[in-house]
Amino acid sequence: MSRLDRLLRPRHIAVLGAGWGLNVIEQCRKMGFAGPVWPVHPTKPEIGGLKAYASLADLPEPPDATFIGVNRHATLDVVSELAAMGAGGAICFASGWTEAGEAGLQDRLVSAAGDMPILGPNCYGVINYLDGALLWPDQHGGVRVDTGVALVSQSSNIVINMGMQQRGLPVAYVACLGNAAVVGLAELTGALLDDARVTAVGLYIEGIDDASAFADLAEKARRMGKGVVAIKSGKTELSRIAAASHTASLAGGGAASSAFLRQIGVAEVNTPSELIETLKIFHVHGPQIGTRICSLSCSGGEAGLVADLAAPYGIDFPPVPKSTHDRLFAVLGEIPTISNPLDYHTFIWGDGPKTTEVFSAMLEAYDAGLYIIDSPRADRCDPSGYEPAFRAIIAAQKATGKIALPVASMAENLGESRVQAMMAEGVCALLGLETALAAVKAAQTAPGIARWRPIRALPGRETRLLSEADGKARIAAAGVAVPRSVTGTTLAALDVAGLKPPYALKGLGFAHKTEAGAVRLGVTSLEGQAEMPGASGYLVEEMVTGAVAEVLLGLRRDPVYGVTLTLGMGGVTAEVLADTVTLVLPVTEAEVLGAARGLRLWPLLDGYRGRPRADMSAVADIAVRLAALMLADESLEEIEINPVMVRVEGAVAVDALVRRVE
Repeated sequence: MSRLDRLLRPRHIAVLGAGWGLNVIEQCRKMGFAGPVWPVHPTKPEIGGLKAYASLADLPEPPDATFIGVNRHATLDVVSELAAMGAGGAICFASGWTEAGEAGLQDRLVSAAGDMPILGPNCYGVINYLDGALLWPDQHGGVRVDTGVALVSQSSNIVINMGMQQRGLPVAYVACLGNAAVVGLAELTGALLDDARVTAVGLYIEGIDDASAFADLAEKARRMGKGVVAIKSGKTELSRIAAASHTASLAGGGAASSAFLRQIGVAEVNTPSELIETLKIFHVHGPQIGTRICSLSCSGGEAGLVADLAAPYGIDFPPVPKSTHDRLFAVLGEIPTISNPLDYHTFIWGDGPKTTEVFSAMLEAYDAGLYIIDSPRADRCDPSGYEPAFRAIIAAQKATGKIALPVASMAENLGESRVQAMMAEGVCALLGLETALAAVKAAQTAPGIARWRPIRALPGRETRLLSEADGKARIAAAGVAVPRSVTGTTLAALDVAGLKPPYALKGLGFAHKTEAGAVRLGVTSLEGQAEMPGASGYLVEEMVTGAVAEVLLGLRRDPVYGVTLTLGMGGVTAEVLADTVTLVLPVTEAEVLGAARGLRLWPLLDGYRGRPRADMSAVADIAVRLAALMLADESLEEIEINPVMVRVEGAVAVDALVRRVE
């Protein structure tokens, strides 16, 4: 039993604050809450037609849930009294806490709450549409349901807007976190998942307070067979500014959070509409639908549009198998080109049996099918001619056991009543073609890595940049190949007798040597070489030959996710190309290689058009060695190798930037 059970599924509700309390009473009444609602007010005998109690002590028993609609200073006393009397939990509505610079006041609130859970402060509340219990001081867009999804948000206004959706999504709970002073994102979401009537969860996330707890939550949802989809805000800001490396800009912003969500199996979308459409798929069909998709429409224009819009999402349409082709040809004849996407023309329009056969034959060969169908507007047109097509979609899903997804190319061209009617038949209709494709892609998110957890995050620290020579000594000790080299405080002090030319001559003390003019390549002799202004010393290395690719590898500590690893196309154009993938540690070589295949320029590394194939297994080995080094030595803050020179066999780190704690 969760400590949030009484708060989320209360038998009785107390409300404080005459104005806000009246709103809560009205919403509970409209939604048919079966339990008592107890207004509490020191002077009013009744509120909203209900007897008001002069104090919390006068209530018949400690309330399961309380909506506190009084000012922040009075809230402290109310929370303290509720906790002392054994109440089940509270919504702290008032603002003016840490978000207003009053951290000390919020700390007092946490202390007052003790073991009693509170949502907030600065929190709009929670709606339970399953039981009609609303600790909610305003209008809302939902209705009573028997099952549905939960919407959880760190922004009250975002979830208010989502709650007004007219897309046919059954919503079981709407819950806000506010400042999350006592109850965090993972705990609240987990308690909602515990309700067997909840089918999936949609999250609007501004920040993850405990990455390991959130990973626990994702694994719990996976065990339950319930999908989780999230919008993660703040992607345009770098999580930290570290001008010393390329990795800071390439792995900043949303790269780390997206990698984390992907590795724990949480689907990520960008807009509220995409989140709602993904939740509809999860509600009807559960998480992780298959990747073999077909599309059917009665127009070549629609077929082309689907193919064009699907490409950026990485959704492709496998060819029609021979047996399916023959089955379709028997109904459609010679004129339609039997392909995927399929334009079946209008020869079968209105013919229920033929339409059902075509729809079923196509769907049978795939995991899921998109059926593009925009119904005429009912106020000005007669949509009855579309009924055979809708019935055929339902019949195709039932006949094949595969997922049939009717899709309106424009969101307004289906209507909520139609979506609900299809859902009653077990069919999930999606609204808006591009939104639907984003939802389908999100619903294909892999289930995540079993029992994977990020490493412990460390607080920000003051660091210093090691010289390249010292940095390379560190990574060489970890088994990473580096060029043979010598160092000296001056050019005259360099002894290159044991090295084979040509050389790379580098000035030490620069984060970006190329920009500082502190790199000279192809040097055959040190005689006549000019000093490099600003250099604290010099490094001479044997030039690496035989490289077929340059790759960037960067690891850096993240204040939320522990340590991130970024892999991409390297060299001086690394940031211009911005072709990188990010993972959160720990990782395996296989996972690094799998992520690398997601690079846009991967074909250039993998023998495109007869090019030599780069030994990316060697790069993955380096990545894992550097990861082990970071995990073993918490003083290391960042390691970047740019570039790793990759040969047909083997790879060499030719430039290393290492930052560590002072």
